[in-house]
Amino acid sequence: MSVAVASYLTFAASQIGTPGPANMALMATGARYGLRAALPFVAGVALGKQLVIWPVGFGLMGLATEVPWLFEALKWACIAYICWLAWKIANLRLQPGEEAAAAPGFAAGLLVHPLNPKAWAMIVTGFTTFVEPGTPTLQATATIAICLLSLQIILHPMWTFAGDRIARLVAGKRQEKYLMWTLAALTVASVFIVLFRGGTA
Repeated sequence: MSVAVASYLTFAASQIGTPGPANMALMATGARYGLRAALPFVAGVALGKQLVIWPVGFGLMGLATEVPWLFEALKWACIAYICWLAWKIANLRLQPGEEAAAAPGFAAGLLVHPLNPKAWAMIVTGFTTFVEPGTPTLQATATIAICLLSLQIILHPMWTFAGDRIARLVAGKRQEKYLMWTLAALTVASVFIVLFRGGTA
């Protein structure tokens, strides 16, 4: 009775390291405000996934059969939030290195994963695919939580730093708006792939 940690880390790394709503938000924030100013937001995003992991681990998904309308409402709330986020990203204009007071903070970061269908899919897949039947709930949930947080501590700052570096190349240039539109499009596309094609990417 255990969790297939090595396999799950490989799977989770492929998910956390690829484009999705959270990574697009991290890249856009790094591009707009610089890595240093974005760090509270990065910390919030990383810890926000814990707000999904623990309730799921302790049986939240069991409500899906008892109160199906609740999860349907959650799905559309997620879509609305991600589309709003994509619109914000598309209209950002880059000022690399500017540590503006308006930079999103820790609390804003906490909201990203609870409203991110990709995060829900990744976490549910972890419990249903990589946890052996009979594994104690606390052990399984803590293992999934530690695996994901460890990967996020490494990969989330990398996406933010990438945004910072890219901004220094394109800020104020013609390519800037195309970059932001592309990030916004990837944000929306990643959500619809998860929600309507049943994937986990």
